[in-house]
Amino acid sequence: MTSLEKIKNKIHTPETLRLKLGEWRFRDKKIVFTNGCFDILHLGHIDYLGKAADLGDLLIIGVNTDQSVQKIKGPNRPINNEEQRTHLLASLLFVDAVILFDEETPDELIKLVQPQVLVKGGDYTADKVVGADYVTAHGGFVHIIPLFSGYSTTLTEEKIKNSPRR
Repeated sequence: MTSLEKIKNKIHTPETLRLKLGEWRFRDKKIVFTNGCFDILHLGHIDYLGKAADLGDLLIIGVNTDQSVQKIKGPNRPINNEEQRTHLLASLLFVDAVILFDEETPDELIKLVQPQVLVKGGDYTADKVVGADYVTAHGGFVHIIPLFSGYSTTLTEEKIKNSPRR
């Protein structure tokens, strides 16, 4: 299998992810789930996702579709389309699965994945994390990872906009 095939094999539909989840549960793997737009992948994302992956055996990332990002971030986003964002995330060695979701929240996806660990960044509190009630009711826990200071897609976008080279 080529490197690009390995990356593409990490990108799932609900049906293909359901099959992988069955295999992983049979092997008693601890599943970690997080979600986001991941519009411009930066060092803050790498820090966050690497720390999330360390909380279990497998890291699954729910990624907002382009339409969903526009609803959340506005008409000029995303900067990178969903194909680019899913492929970049799937290329990370500590990411095991990536799946798009178009709903307003990842609640249904969390119910599909049934993670033992639900992770969000430090701009959240555990009581504000979508799916936290479901995960904790099923014996899992919510983990908040502190933000990596100085890195965000918004900061990157502002830097580009204010660049004298434009």
